[in-house]
Amino acid sequence: MFFGLHERQLDDKGRVALPAAYRSDLGDRCYLIIGDSRCIDVYSAEEFESRAQEMIASVKRGEAPLSRQRALAHSATVVGVDKQGRITIDEKLREFARIPLPSKVIVTGNLDRVEVWSESVYAEIADRSTAEMARGDA
Repeated sequence: MFFGLHERQLDDKGRVALPAAYRSDLGDRCYLIIGDSRCIDVYSAEEFESRAQEMIASVKRGEAPLSRQRALAHSATVVGVDKQGRITIDEKLREFARIPLPSKVIVTGNLDRVEVWSESVYAEIADRSTAEMARGDA
C-alpha cells in the first residue's frame, strides 16, 4: 500500500526520485499512465498488468467501451527504476500533468498506486479533498 505525501524535484532530464518507502512495492520497473485530475499514476508492473487484464475482460463482456481500453494502452509507459530510485517521466505525460522541467513535484500514495502531481495542480486537489473529508463526503 502506498500512502503519504513527499515533495520531490523533477530534474532537467525528467527524472524524479521515488520515496524509499514506495520502492520495494514498485520493484525495478513500473507503469506510468495518465491519471484522474491531471496527475500521473504510477503502478507496479503486477498491479498494472492485472488491471489491464480486467479491462480487456470488461471490454469483451461489453461492460466497458473499447475507447477506455485504448486510452489506458495509449497512455501507458513502462519505466525502469534506477539505482538511485529514480524514474523518468516522458514529455507526453509531463505535458498532460502540467509539469515543466525542472520543477518541484508532489509524490503521493493513493493506496493501490503512486501519484505524481505538479505542485500547483496538487494544491487545488488537496483543498477540495480536505473540504470533502471535512463534510464527510469521502
